[in-house]
Amino acid sequence: RRAGEAVSCEVTPHHLFLTADDVAQSAAGRKVPDPGLKMNPPLRSRSDRDALREALADGTVDAVASDHAPHPRAAKERGFRAAPFGVTGLETTLPLMLRLVEQKVVTLQRAVALLTTGPAGVLGLAAPTLRPGAAADLVVVDPEATWRVDPRAMVSRSSNTAFGGWTLRGRVRYTLVEGRTVYAWR
Repeated sequence: RRAGEAVSCEVTPHHLFLTADDVAQSAAGRKVPDPGLKMNPPLRSRSDRDALREALADGTVDAVASDHAPHPRAAKERGFRAAPFGVTGLETTLPLMLRLVEQKVVTLQRAVALLTTGPAGVLGLAAPTLRPGAAADLVVVDPEATWRVDPRAMVSRSSNTAFGGWTLRGRVRYTLVEGRTVYAWR
């Protein structure tokens, strides 16, 4: 970037919260790690996670991507080595970003930008807007709603989450695309 090159950087929520230690701990009593923690790139050390958080805060990172990679339950149950890489992320990305706000890693404005104008800019798209007359693409959020991540209750067609059992704050209530409601929380 300093040399004027067009460079962008994205990070995923699971890389901002989890480490290789979590993978190792998931194997306790099971013999093999939880396939829900198998992702590419793999989870790394705590210092790597902390470096990603610093890059998020200092502007190095342009976007946070859910890295939504749904897989059938049977594929993830083949064991850690045979399971495909990836986890679902659509339902947990926003609440995890709100947790980073609570932890004072980023401001609320920065968190919103990392999920909206940041990705738009990387892709060369116009920044989202709420100007009168513009087709509304927006998400309505209840920032105080707390919920427990239950893989069986996820809306996604897949439930391979790395955050099963976590209690999160912040729940998407509605999603509108071009002014039409395409999702309403049940």
